[in-house]
Formats: sequence, structure tokens, C-alpha cells
Amino acid sequence: MINTLSQKEQDIISSFQENMPVNIGDLSRKFGVNAYIADLGDNISGQIIKDTNSGGFKISVAKSDNRHEQRFTAAHELSHFLLHKKEIGDGIVDSPLYRSKLSNKIEVEANKLAADILMPYKKIDTVIEGGVRTLEELAKYFDVSVQAMKVRLGIPV
Repeated sequence: MINTLSQKEQDIISSFQENMPVNIGDLSRKFGVNAYIADLGDNISGQIIKDTNSGGFKISVAKSDNRHEQRFTAAHELSHFLLHKKEIGDGIVDSPLYRSKLSNKIEVEANKLAADILMPYKKIDTVIEGGVRTLEELAKYFDVSVQAMKVRLGIPV
């Protein structure tokens, strides 16, 4: 999914992937999108909406979610910004299952790019070659949940 982005966007993401875990807040800011932790209410894990102060967009992730969920949600919302600017309109609100009013195809694309950003395959290979063997160690290295790492590696959850 990352290869569908412009070369400049790919280069920016790659520069943030040099050191793991990816600092998703700083990466978002590099694209002009501020990211916040907020009380979003029931059944909302994240959103990307127009920022009336800056004229751009801002990402909010649920304060009630754990750090791993917040990181993936922020990457998911940033992915909407990068892939689906035309479809965002005034904003997108996502449930914990990453289903917004957008099509399932668009949500799958955002999840795929979020995984590409947080858990690049080349880095996974390098870490495994370096001796990391367990899912727990891999998840810790990338600061993601074990479930997210299983999905990334194609292991049934």
C-alpha cells in the first residue's frame, strides 16, 4: 500500500522508519496533521477532522484505548489522510473495528498502510535476522500489540 503514495510521501515515512518504534505523532506533524489523545466517547477509537485553527486536519485518538491501540489508530487515521484526501470531507470517525461511513475497501486500505508504517516488512526481517524470535519480542520492538503483529505476519488471530 505504501507504494501507492508519492515518492516524497514514501521518503518521509522511510525517514521515520529508520528508528523503531515509529514516532507516529511526529510523522503526522511532518505531514501537517496534528495528533491528540482525547475523550472521544463510546465506540469511537479515532477520528480525522478538519482543524478549524490551522485549516488542515487533526487526528484524535481515544484516551480510553491502550497505547498500542492509540498508535495503530493514529497510523490508520494518518493513512486516511494520505490515501483518501478526497473522501475525508470534513472528517472521518472510526469505531474500534475501524469501520467508518466509508467503504470497507477504503478502511482495509487504511489498515494496510497503517501496518506498513508501523511494522515495515524489511525491518521485521532485519529484527528476526538479529535474533528476535517470539511474537511478544517483535510486538515490543515495534510498540504494537501481539494481535497486530500476528495480523501483519499472516498468523491467524
